[in-house]
Amino acid sequence: MPHAAEAALPFHFPGLLKLLLAVAALLALAAPALAGDTVLASRVWPAEEYTRVTIETAQPVKHKYFFVTDPDRLVVDLEGVELGDELRALPAKVGESDPYIRALRVAVNRPNVVRVVFDLRTEVKPSVFALAPAGEYKHRLVLDLHPSTPPDPLLALISPQPDRIGEIAAAQGTQSVPELPVVKLEPLAKGKPAKPVKDRLVIVAIDAGHGGEDPGARGRHGTREKDVTLAIAKRLKAAIDREPDMRAVLVRDGDYYIGLAQRVGKARRVKADLFVSIHADAWVRPDVRGSSVFALSERGATSAAARHLAQKENQSDLIGGVNLGVRDPVLARTLLDLSQTATINDSLKLARHVLSELGDVNELHKHAVEQAGFAVLKAPDIPSILVETAFISNPEEEKRLKDAGYQEKMAGAILGGIKRYLAQNPPLARSTVAAN
Repeated sequence: MPHAAEAALPFHFPGLLKLLLAVAALLALAAPALAGDTVLASRVWPAEEYTRVTIETAQPVKHKYFFVTDPDRLVVDLEGVELGDELRALPAKVGESDPYIRALRVAVNRPNVVRVVFDLRTEVKPSVFALAPAGEYKHRLVLDLHPSTPPDPLLALISPQPDRIGEIAAAQGTQSVPELPVVKLEPLAKGKPAKPVKDRLVIVAIDAGHGGEDPGARGRHGTREKDVTLAIAKRLKAAIDREPDMRAVLVRDGDYYIGLAQRVGKARRVKADLFVSIHADAWVRPDVRGSSVFALSERGATSAAARHLAQKENQSDLIGGVNLGVRDPVLARTLLDLSQTATINDSLKLARHVLSELGDVNELHKHAVEQAGFAVLKAPDIPSILVETAFISNPEEEKRLKDAGYQEKMAGAILGGIKRYLAQNPPLARSTVAAN
């Protein structure tokens, strides 16, 4: 005869027990789904141009953000994210020298929502966007903090040596815009061509490949392409700035990423005469070695290897992280301009001179300039080349790429090629390098 308490139950007790056990099992299975997504990694990339904060997760993160004033703060709410060790460690990754973030705080705001508060040093214009998995990364939420008033790239022309060109800075409205001397044509005897007179600064835009989220290729001993390219770019800038009639602008002067189209745009804003993009390639075979120089092609690559390299370099935006939802119509028209034949011809001339000089520093991988559809070389009005300084995947060349002496020689060779090109192809007259 059943127990009185058991008889009072609406179901037979063994059946109820089985039901309860089944519900408990379902809840246990559902627990991981109900728990917040774990942040796999978080990174902070501070730079004068902008500061980037990246939060990496296995799944996309829903988010909202808004501003709070007095004092200025940017508040970001992350939905369905667990406040784990990685997020708790994020505030410590903000350095005292960060130009835009004074401090960062992370806490649970309400159930299933983690709030990240950025205490700002200045007024910013944020760009918050998601990136699909690419390269070694999974889903990323990217927060780019740009200054409300972007820095003027022309200042890079003035600040290193104000005694040399400071006197030619001219006020325009509320901003000081440098008006550099122009090249004049000195008339010669009748029937002879006019002689160019060097009385303006030739401006060279130097693009250190990769950066920030995009490390580029890696050597067997851990050397990162982005570090090597920046080191050589800085040495090249210093060498160019020592020339009496030349100045250089670094497209990237720190460890952060700039989109390929933005690199072109920055060179055009300073009205650069030449554009040099510096890289250090990798290949599956460690014995492959040597330096190469590339120019843009409108008709396809000159070799399968050049095509492969261009495709790989053009994927940098996926890894480095570019907000594809933001379109610059002026820049889009520039990059779609197909009237580049003259510019490509000048690029080939520049590339041949640089390649010749590189042969005195390193073995050449290819003894002829190659061409392919590199996105970073698509300025329609600036002769542009891409220099593969060496193969970082070759252990011997990786060691040389880290050597300061070799970096100096490589910078000197590139400058030597530029000077040989300019001696035969002086830049045209121009009254100002100020961008409109």
